[in-house]
Amino acid sequence: MARKKKELPLLERVEITGVAAEGKALARVNDLVVFVPFVVPGDVADLQVKRKKHSYAEAEAVKFYNYSDERSEPFCKHYGVCGGCKWQCLAYEHQLKYKQQQVFDALTRIGKVELPPLMPILGSENTREYRNKLEFTFSDKRWLTWDEVAQNVQYDNMNALGFHIPGAFDKVLDIEECRLMHDLNNRLRNSIREFAVRENIPFYNLRTHTGVLRSMMLRTSTTGEVMLLIQARVESESDKMMLEKTLQFVADEFPEVTSLLYVVNNKCNDTFGDLEVVTFKGTDVIYEEMEGLRFKVGPKSFYQTNSKQAYNLYKVAREFAGLTGDEVVYDLYTGTGTIANFVAARAKKVVGIEYVEDAIADARVNAELNGFDNLLFFAGDMKDILTRDFIAGHGRPDVIITDPPRAGMHADVVDTILFAAPRRIVYVSCNPATQARDLQLLDVDYKVTAVQPVDMFPHTHHVENVVLLERRIDK
Repeated sequence: MARKKKELPLLERVEITGVAAEGKALARVNDLVVFVPFVVPGDVADLQVKRKKHSYAEAEAVKFYNYSDERSEPFCKHYGVCGGCKWQCLAYEHQLKYKQQQVFDALTRIGKVELPPLMPILGSENTREYRNKLEFTFSDKRWLTWDEVAQNVQYDNMNALGFHIPGAFDKVLDIEECRLMHDLNNRLRNSIREFAVRENIPFYNLRTHTGVLRSMMLRTSTTGEVMLLIQARVESESDKMMLEKTLQFVADEFPEVTSLLYVVNNKCNDTFGDLEVVTFKGTDVIYEEMEGLRFKVGPKSFYQTNSKQAYNLYKVAREFAGLTGDEVVYDLYTGTGTIANFVAARAKKVVGIEYVEDAIADARVNAELNGFDNLLFFAGDMKDILTRDFIAGHGRPDVIITDPPRAGMHADVVDTILFAAPRRIVYVSCNPATQARDLQLLDVDYKVTAVQPVDMFPHTHHVENVVLLERRIDK
């Protein structure tokens, strides 16, 4: 006999009191913490519980009694479905307030280190069309929204070109507009979809791994250059012809695309770091500029996706480094050497370390482009490269700048930094929680003397943070 499904409660007239992780807000009902998406502090609503554990629950707002003064009208037609930009319903000045609080809470509750007053968060000048990179997925099984299901909407075909539904690898929402990038992204995406449907070019099936067109990646730069890369599954001459037909359509209709590339990917995932990128038309890279410096951005390169705000972020890092021209600087997790190049003119020598070999190759090209001969770059796992012998060979750093991935720094890396004993550490982080954990480890020898949050991603809960640490005792 099947077990009867437990009925979950409706929580009535609940006031939303704060924000939580992953873009959700929270409320408290007696001893129960309730996480709710698409609401803001000050809203009062009935909450239908969807999932309940001992001390917390996840719920959806089903009826509103009061809308908060902190609310803002979402500007995207796909808001609430595609999974991105969850804070569109929150006015930007309040987004900044809660991001500032997020940094403070992480550093105090997790780091538990002595802090100076936090500097006011640097907001993004552009809160729309600020991204320089977007990726879209082709699928022959489009995701139907609940409204479409309820209205029994019928489509001539089920092809989609858009974003994955959160938590579902094979569910793709067809996107008609995305306001996070210049409108070129909408014109390109919609035109390619219409062309492929018209020409009967098969969209990919994420379960059976059949079809031709898999994904497209669009990159733009402040120099006006545009890169488009299309991934395709090609197992026959017919598949190849359909891919080339699509690429030629783009070349003919969108002359503003200066770098038109493709990747043949017959694997079961969309990663292409190990695959050959072929240039169909134009150049194989685009270039970004910052303070007269030029940076090569290839299809596999990492570059901050908010170009204008990246400039502000790097200026903070350079200011915190306090360089006079005589310092040896280590730039950990250097990527394509953007920060390394950015500080090179004010340093004696900069040593950059990065795991991805292709990124290091780009970093060396960037150093040559900008005429720097005081930059050295090394590829490999940080904990394996940054050793005591390495420091002995390349000199003790006066300043370490570190910009690790979301997981933060490996404990061995932290130990080596402590051994290296630089006078200053500039810690750039995209995850204040793991940054706080690392600050606690560094606290034995270093004191936090400045904290500068930076908003790189408006309408999301993500926040960057730059921390300056100074050595307590000269050894």
